[in-house]
Amino acid sequence: MKQIIDTKKAPAAIGPYSQAVVYNDIIYTSGQIAINPETGKLLEGAFSDRVKQVFSNLSAILDASGSRFENVLKVTIYLTDLSKFQILNEIYAKYFVINPPARATVQVAALPLGTDVEIDMIAFKGH
Repeated sequence: MKQIIDTKKAPAAIGPYSQAVVYNDIIYTSGQIAINPETGKLLEGAFSDRVKQVFSNLSAILDASGSRFENVLKVTIYLTDLSKFQILNEIYAKYFVINPPARATVQVAALPLGTDVEIDMIAFKGH
């Protein structure tokens, strides 16, 4: 049975989608951008701060789903500028220290609200 995840600790969906869906103990997150869940506004400033906000949002969704970063199987990252790839990798490595998940990173023309990074994940349940 499909379970819809909706937590106030992550930004509300800005369209007709769920923060995550759980099916057979597999969690599929929607793409997260750097929206501060308390203000509902896109984080401005440094790219690194936006990446950290995205990971904070994903952490809240994984937690609400009964999971954590160690259980992530696949990550897809969307960047509007691949020249920021190294900065992203430095931050990413702090969340996946051992046995990192499979990953794809692609450059795209544009992302919602004009942001420069979006990340989605597939994970399994379990703390």
